[in-house]
Amino acid sequence: MTPAELSRTVLHAVRRAVDAGELSVTVPERAVVAPPGPGGCGDYATNIALQLARPAGQPPQRVAQLLRPYLVDADGVTDVVLTGPGFLNISLGGAAPAALVEEILGAGARYGYADGPDGRIVQLHCPHDVRAVVVAEAAARILRSQGALVRATAEAFDAEWTAVLGVRLDGVGPAPESLPVNVRPVPAPADPLPLGRDAARWALLHPAAHDRPRIGDEHLVQRESNPLFRVRYAHARTRALARNAADLGFGAHPGPVTGPQDLVAALADHPRVLAAAATHRAPDRLARHLVTVADAALPFLATVLPRGGEKPSAAHRARLALAEAAGTVLAGGLTLLGIDAPDHL
Repeated sequence: MTPAELSRTVLHAVRRAVDAGELSVTVPERAVVAPPGPGGCGDYATNIALQLARPAGQPPQRVAQLLRPYLVDADGVTDVVLTGPGFLNISLGGAAPAALVEEILGAGARYGYADGPDGRIVQLHCPHDVRAVVVAEAAARILRSQGALVRATAEAFDAEWTAVLGVRLDGVGPAPESLPVNVRPVPAPADPLPLGRDAARWALLHPAAHDRPRIGDEHLVQRESNPLFRVRYAHARTRALARNAADLGFGAHPGPVTGPQDLVAALADHPRVLAAAATHRAPDRLARHLVTVADAALPFLATVLPRGGEKPSAAHRARLALAEAAGTVLAGGLTLLGIDAPDHL
């Protein structure tokens, strides 16, 4: 399908939604389709939902949700993924976009980061509380990844929080009158330090700030019921696949991959998640996103290497590249949370 044909397909989807009474707009004369931008996925993307939102009197994401079934139903379209404020990302032929994989592998752990400082100056100040300190530090890391200049301080600070949890802030002491405490999550019900650095940080960061965290051995168990284990295991599996592929004499090369649209969508959504986590000072958004990426990646990882007497092919190299992209996102996200991403688990 050519871009011109796809543009007509998008307009036909709008017309069908109007005819069905789901949208009350004048069908535009043209719909712009173009390769997806940063954070997008699929073969083409269109901003038609943003274009129609104001005349429709509905949010862009709602317009995109209304149009998606009509686009998915069109001949030649295999999947449509919503990203950002309401972009419709259209896949033709079921291929995972090589451009997205290339972007992730090219950026490495900095995928989703801002290009440079954006002029924002953010001051975070928290009480003498271990969870608040860990959340403030992680929020500062994420804000810096999005171009902000950040100073994170606490009213008081225990030395063992650095020794055990690796927490470091920019200052300790009473805040100026102009800077009240602005990071105050629900405190942990028990001392998290016995869990060790990684499990304790995850236990404090994974729940939303208004939720009371669980402090228990469930964060240490090495099984699928533990979200932290799934995230770190998925990352370790991607590294093991790269080693095994090297033993078989082939490496990663981005290309079309059929099937894992949930994984592609999660990887494409990573920049948006980082931006939202920074805006809302909410490291929990990033933690939960990493679980989404891991849960989408794990079933796919079993399909990467050749089986039996298969010879490595372009398809295997493309699948390996997508797996490495997933591992890159998982490692980068864990690093922002101050948690190790081991290659072996």
